[in-house]
Amino acid sequence: MPRSPRLPNTRTVFRRRRDPEGRMPLAAHLRELRNRFFVAVGAIALATVPAWMFYEPVLDALLRPLRAQRGNVNFTDMMSAFATQLQVSLFLSLLVSSPVWLYQIWAFVVPGLTRRERRGAIGFVAVAVPLFMAGCYLAYLTLPKAVEILLSFLPPEAQALMPASDYFGWVTKFILAFGLAFLLPIFLIALNLAGVLPASVMLRGWRIAVIVIFVFAAVMTPTPDPYTMLGMALPMVFLYFSAYGVARLIERRRAKRRPDWVAVPDDQASAL
Repeated sequence: MPRSPRLPNTRTVFRRRRDPEGRMPLAAHLRELRNRFFVAVGAIALATVPAWMFYEPVLDALLRPLRAQRGNVNFTDMMSAFATQLQVSLFLSLLVSSPVWLYQIWAFVVPGLTRRERRGAIGFVAVAVPLFMAGCYLAYLTLPKAVEILLSFLPPEAQALMPASDYFGWVTKFILAFGLAFLLPIFLIALNLAGVLPASVMLRGWRIAVIVIFVFAAVMTPTPDPYTMLGMALPMVFLYFSAYGVARLIERRRAKRRPDWVAVPDDQASAL
């Protein structure tokens, strides 16, 4: 009896038929997003283990600005100490695993790029991680001033005693907001590589972009003083124009590799 033909592996067929330019149907994009999400979450979960071991020095570093202003935290119930350690460990694991989840975000954009542009993805991720860390470090340097301004409204005899979950929730969001804000040029360049945001549009809309940046900085910084807001907004403005410069260089290289007849309008005859 002749053997029935063996069906090919679905995964092999999918890889074989994948478009070399990275075009995929919607279902494939959703599967790609799911896989990237699971890898990022798994990396964060694994990084929580070593982050748990460094809980005490990180806790002391985050509490230092509050204790310098006659303040401290209070653990309100039996579970609050465990919840605080888990909260701080997750925050530290986000920092430790940032190369993995930043790469997963970029790799989700990679299928929409050409092969030449994919080779530069590792370089962009290598820039994204220091930018993210620089934003977090700048936030940590700004944190004592922010705590000082917020606690300056206390009466002279009073002391700030707040729930630990509230304080560390505010501190971690404050630091992560700075770190994510410094990733602005990476996402702008990614949109430019994907053909969504040309450099000319970035230049024409720089006034609106500056206004949006200052509004974002005013919302994300908790203090009423302008110094903290400027500490976030001015670097973001500089990074915006840096992203425009990089996008302009990318488009010039694209134009050099493009055939001459591509730039000819539809109503004119090309050299062909």
